[in-house]
Amino acid sequence: MIAIAGAKGGCGKTTVTVGLARALSRAGEPTVAVDADRQLPNLHAVADVDRTPTLAALEDDGVDAAVQALSGSSSAGVISAPESSDRIDFELALDRLAREDVGVLLDCPSGGGPDVVEPLEVADAVLVVTTETDRSTHAARTTIEMARRLDVPVAGAVVTRSDGVTGEFESALGVPVLGTIPERRPPLPAEATRAAFDSLAATLSGSRTTTRDEVDGDLLSTGVDALDAALGGGLSAGSVVALTAAPASQSEHLLYDLTETRGTLYLTTDRSRANVERAIAAAPGRLGNPTVRRVAGDDRLSRAGELIGKLPEGANLVVDSMNALERTDRRTYREFLNGLVDRIDEVGGVAICHCLIGEDRPANRSVTTHLVDGVVDLRSYSAGAGAATEHALTISKLRGNRRAAETVSLEFDRPPVDVDSEPIVTG
Repeated sequence: MIAIAGAKGGCGKTTVTVGLARALSRAGEPTVAVDADRQLPNLHAVADVDRTPTLAALEDDGVDAAVQALSGSSSAGVISAPESSDRIDFELALDRLAREDVGVLLDCPSGGGPDVVEPLEVADAVLVVTTETDRSTHAARTTIEMARRLDVPVAGAVVTRSDGVTGEFESALGVPVLGTIPERRPPLPAEATRAAFDSLAATLSGSRTTTRDEVDGDLLSTGVDALDAALGGGLSAGSVVALTAAPASQSEHLLYDLTETRGTLYLTTDRSRANVERAIAAAPGRLGNPTVRRVAGDDRLSRAGELIGKLPEGANLVVDSMNALERTDRRTYREFLNGLVDRIDEVGGVAICHCLIGEDRPANRSVTTHLVDGVVDLRSYSAGAGAATEHALTISKLRGNRRAAETVSLEFDRPPVDVDSEPIVTG
């Protein structure tokens, strides 16, 4: 979910939103452009669709009731902005849209006020739109600083009404320029504009996937150097590992490390999607940009199964945590976990199932540890008050690898994970 933002009005945000939606669709990525400007909505006008239905219909009646087809594209749609008087849960509405497995572009309001914060906070990244004028450049820097204060990654900038920018201009912005859009009248139908948007879409799609070479032949890195070394280079492609740890152990950071190695689907059952994304963005070091989805409620197993079934070739999977899933019906849970194991084997990635340890052990924990390929236990130790905390990983089970029962030390030079007000399941 990408926010198309820029503090200066008239810099071309809406044109970029529509042009990029069409380009992504041409590249085979179904995309929906959403007008997030309640006060001065104009996405519907630029896209040449009706003012209604709006985003409110998505929250009330579902995706099909809200999306209008975007002309000139077979797999792109538009959702008009809600009325200024509408009270909707923006994050909830967009989460329903994200479940449809489509890319989402949020056409943000101009300025730097509270109206801009709402769409920025729910976005996975921000694409800043600017022209080369001093005023627009200053406004773009304002948008970049706002995104950083909100802990939302800035993917880069796109410069409109430009046939090319200099290195000095890119340095002045402080973020990479991912593309330039030439000035043409009318802008969207022009061949040069279409080519520019196609180039921008290709660059943006490439920047969203972080890859890392395989380690030691057929072994895949876990992102944790000490663990890779203990494993003789990493895990076999298709491996599913249970990571067991206490809630206060900082074990989430090991999950974040896995996102660096290759594209990752991160399923969260305890924390909100935004909370996980903020925590990953705030973690030190070079981490990946995973697709984060929350699975909750009575249908959490089926929802998780649907998302896992769509994993692409070579992708990683993180389930954080397994506890809520392990408390479901035993037979249904066993079928789900077998499906997870089979899918990871098919795509050739690595999966980590985060299993929190507490007084209330989930009834199906034994099912998890039996069916997965490996079990890695994280424990934290302290010699007493004021003493440094030490962390150790013990590989207690690993099929086809005699390194089981080996223990390695870890160093966590990281702050505790901020979980906002969301409770962590301790059982």
